[in-house]
Amino acid sequence: MRKNKSIYLKVKDHSVTGEMFELRHDSENDMLETYPQPSKESLPKYYKSEDYISHTDTKRNLFEWAYHLVRKTTLKSKLSLLETFNIDAKNLLDVGCGTGDFLLAAKNNDWNISGVEPDEKAREIANEKTNNSVYGIEKLLNFDKHSFDVITLWHVLEHLPELEENISVFKSLLKPNGRLVIAVPNFKSYDAIFYKENWAAFDAPRHLWHFSQTSIKKMFGKIKMEIEQTLPLKFDAYYVSLLSEKYKTGWMNFIRAYFVGARSNMKARFSGEYSSLIYVVKNC
Repeated sequence: MRKNKSIYLKVKDHSVTGEMFELRHDSENDMLETYPQPSKESLPKYYKSEDYISHTDTKRNLFEWAYHLVRKTTLKSKLSLLETFNIDAKNLLDVGCGTGDFLLAAKNNDWNISGVEPDEKAREIANEKTNNSVYGIEKLLNFDKHSFDVITLWHVLEHLPELEENISVFKSLLKPNGRLVIAVPNFKSYDAIFYKENWAAFDAPRHLWHFSQTSIKKMFGKIKMEIEQTLPLKFDAYYVSLLSEKYKTGWMNFIRAYFVGARSNMKARFSGEYSSLIYVVKNC
């Protein structure tokens, strides 16, 4: 990961500090790395925003109402995906579970749930919903090996420091033939290329890594894990485009965002490069 890289873009932290960061391209693995990356000690300050929506259940405006409506809809599709694995024990770990809605939905569908969430306030909300099934991030190293049938990371992998070490931990926690389900933004999508440095899914420096399909395949291939399925998250093109419009122009141009999102999804029908992708990774 720590090789000489060319500068792909310079981007701004639009959410909290206004600081500038570089996205450096690792051509060997076809991924981007945020530079400089915050230290473990300084990283939490970049999440200290009331607008960081995955850490709150608030519905203060139309945008937040829309976010929670879409989240409710996507919960059903996420659960449907898990049910296709035909697992009997149904032991699930959700990493970066936020306020716990996915875990609660899984619990109501007979999954044995555990969650990990570093943000204290989000973790408190999640534990109220899940009867104290959510732990701090340090718990990752204390779970029994090979104890989970499925581990999910819904837009979490891009946030994790020490990427290769964390992936090895996830592999060790999975049972043989268990699945790692990962959703991440795709910097090869049309909306990413259209908005460039204003693409909201770069979200530096909270997003430390930025993946392509090639980088995901190479990264997991190194530890003998196989990409079993690659699936689109079509709503993300609209959501990300709406935020990107705000970063680019100063206001949420719903009409323009809709057309950019729709164009991104249309192009992805042929290229496969959706705004965000779900990877189902099998533990071989």
